[in-house]
Amino acid sequence: MRDTVVVVSGPGQVELAEQEAGELGDGAIRVRTRYSGVSAGTELSFVKGTNPFLNVTFDATLGLFRPGTASAPYPVTRLGYMQVGEVVQSRTPAIAVGTVGAMTYGHRTGYVADPLAERFVLLPGDLDPMLGVYVAHMGPICANGLLHAAADLCGTDVRSLGDGVRGRRVAVVGGGVVALLTALFARRHGAASVVVLDPTPQRRQVAEALGLETLDPEADDPAVLLKTRWHHSAGDRGADVVFQCRGQAWALHLALRLLRPQGTVIDLAFYQGGAEAVRLGEEFHHNGLSLRCAQIGRVPRGLAPAWDRERLSAETIDLLHRYGDLMRKHLISAVVPFAEAPALLTDLAERRRQELQVVLTC
Repeated sequence: MRDTVVVVSGPGQVELAEQEAGELGDGAIRVRTRYSGVSAGTELSFVKGTNPFLNVTFDATLGLFRPGTASAPYPVTRLGYMQVGEVVQSRTPAIAVGTVGAMTYGHRTGYVADPLAERFVLLPGDLDPMLGVYVAHMGPICANGLLHAAADLCGTDVRSLGDGVRGRRVAVVGGGVVALLTALFARRHGAASVVVLDPTPQRRQVAEALGLETLDPEADDPAVLLKTRWHHSAGDRGADVVFQCRGQAWALHLALRLLRPQGTVIDLAFYQGGAEAVRLGEEFHHNGLSLRCAQIGRVPRGLAPAWDRERLSAETIDLLHRYGDLMRKHLISAVVPFAEAPALLTDLAERRRQELQVVLTC
């Protein structure tokens, strides 16, 4: 048996290839892909050639990028992490044939997995399976942002994702999928105010359709506007926490300007070109601000036993139960046959096509 796989063989070179599906050993499952979501940040960095793993070595022991052989050279044969698959064969009593689950095996028409070694998140029967593309990884990325905000306020005594946002004023910089899911998480968990800032009118329109307040950062100075509105005490104005979700220097600079003194930016962005224009000598220094990276590779220190990936996926399913109808209508902007993936990815990378969330169907 063979599966069709999306392969990036070089910058701007995306193709479909046939690969052997692999043997179905004891305890394994074979899934047929139903939906595969496209992550326009990480995936397109491989198509554009801007991902650092393509050019240098990542020393996992030291946690450093160093000159040397690329850690993930071309061809890239496992692209993507937002899959929904239906089990078509099973050699484990734990997962029955016909079960639908969320996984992270990349864009391919089928996959053989060992559920003891890889995550298979069972999707509830009352959930639109297309929304399952968010359950295994993308939703947990955003939930982990809220977890970092909670840890910033509560240390290791985090009882709920809402501990860092409940009753607080929250700004979200960016209007892509990560930003919008993060904003919905903040609203779901009791934030007093949630404002999404993005210069793209279409993205602001989607945010508003999801019930979120928006501002155009290129209109009136949003830092002045929000600091006038969000007053804590004399000399203390601004957002309690800012989630920075756009990988550009101006966005991080804006996030710092929005904060109240001694506030924290929770940064979920991927700065493929670095962030040389960030002005750390201004608000960051004089207001005593903090910047925390909320990369999905780790949860805040001390919280891993209670807040593992399974719990973050469960939080995502809860979010989808609350806002799924709106997300299906407004967030997923295109549903495309799997065979069109190469043209789609190259068009997105070259900005010949603009989409918020694309889902490939098999």
